[in-house]
Amino acid sequence: MSAPGPAPEPVSGEVDNDAALTELGYKPGLKRTLGNFHTFAAGISYISILTGTFQLFYFGVSFGGPAYWWSWPMVFVGQLMVALCFCELAARFPVAGSVYNWAKQTGGPHIGWLAGWMMTVATVVSLAAVALAYQLTLPQISSWFQIIGDGTGKYDAAANAVLLGTILIVFTTVVNAFGVKLMATINSTGVFIELIAAVVLVILLAAHITRGPSAIMTTEGLGQGQTLGYFGAFLTASLASAYVMYGFDTASSLGEESIDPARNAPRAILRALIASFILGGLILLFALLSTPDLHAKELSVDGLQYVVKAVLGETMGQAVLWCVVIAITVCALSVQTAGLRLAFAMARDNNLPAGHKLAKLHHRFQTPVLATCVIGILAIAILVVNINQPQIFSVVTSIAIIMIYVAYLLVTMPMLVQRLRRKWTPSTDHFSLGRWGLPVNILAVLWGTAMTINLLWPRAEVYNATGPQHWYLRWGGVLFVGAVAVGGFVYYWFVQRKKTGVLAEHAFGAEPAPIHGGP
Repeated sequence: MSAPGPAPEPVSGEVDNDAALTELGYKPGLKRTLGNFHTFAAGISYISILTGTFQLFYFGVSFGGPAYWWSWPMVFVGQLMVALCFCELAARFPVAGSVYNWAKQTGGPHIGWLAGWMMTVATVVSLAAVALAYQLTLPQISSWFQIIGDGTGKYDAAANAVLLGTILIVFTTVVNAFGVKLMATINSTGVFIELIAAVVLVILLAAHITRGPSAIMTTEGLGQGQTLGYFGAFLTASLASAYVMYGFDTASSLGEESIDPARNAPRAILRALIASFILGGLILLFALLSTPDLHAKELSVDGLQYVVKAVLGETMGQAVLWCVVIAITVCALSVQTAGLRLAFAMARDNNLPAGHKLAKLHHRFQTPVLATCVIGILAIAILVVNINQPQIFSVVTSIAIIMIYVAYLLVTMPMLVQRLRRKWTPSTDHFSLGRWGLPVNILAVLWGTAMTINLLWPRAEVYNATGPQHWYLRWGGVLFVGAVAVGGFVYYWFVQRKKTGVLAEHAFGAEPAPIHGGP
């Protein structure tokens, strides 16, 4: 096979972007129409502060009390280290399938495939997990949304969550299939509404504060009798924050559809993470300071939905909850969009089964329609399999996040190795950490490793919260993630590795560019 031909001389911003793509051996195929706000919206809608805080506030308060709030800045600092590394990568490699291509460029094709595989599976599971959030909000708006049963039966909530989640996934699949412009328009509109709603919610909650900041030092006696005391309880509660602040790399996953992505993607990553930290932190803080009763059992059952309705009243509370529904919708849309670009990037390298078909772009919409449908069907299948599992929320969410943290580690660790070997060359024209690169990268790896262990820890309250205790449920995170990683890599090593290479229809130049080999 011959190497790809030389990239064209850059004569404009768009040609520059295509030159960066062709340098990696790819022919431009996706529509490049997205601007600054679109890329920012993609990142912040994946994080989705209203979705995450309203979905998981009850979990944090249940296991850590009001003092769990401190896990929010802790997780932010750790994820900021990861995001800064991603900013350098986004500037250096502005292409689709961020995590996959970054790991491939820094760690070689084998590490790249494993990172892409873990992230692809995680995205499918994440889509299912986000779709479940409808159940935590819609029935609180009206009992009409409790379609299955009346909510009091053992499996009513779980079964209804599957139904509502399936409806949402069908919607996001259709939108993603019809092209990036429609997706970006809906996503940006939803994000605009979410940001306005978040700011208004912060102001309204602040106006109803009834106690001082010392309230967030209250532990409610949690952790007593445990080996690690409150620290153990805090680590469990911190998962509520860890479950929210991720997915900022989505801002760069649309690199081949964005204008000037090498410059805009790093900015979008940081803006999405920082905006989410500030607004989400204030919502959680003022909710704890304004709730009528910090000891109310509803805090640990209905979470922020209870606080909003109790503090702001039924009418205003319902208006806020409708904004949460919009946030959940665009979050699911963004998650599927990111997964679609990742699957496309891997299929384009013939690194997925039926890669030719999954990477095929629709002649009119210029989107990989088949890949979109496959992701949607698999996410719905995950919901259906768990239709009678009352602990579906925590288990599905936990497994998704673990795989994402592992995938992030498969990017930051090879990047650190390159730095230590003095082989890493950032894009100094767009974003570079300079002499701070090494310490930031080390902290990113340490943080990712520590949080992965925390997420994997076989806690009964996370993996087997209700019903009889089973060892395979408590070790569900380790077993499932291990099976995905080991099984996937075995498949790659013995089957897919021999087929790897840029598909001819996507390769820049007369012949496809080989990518197999490497460490």
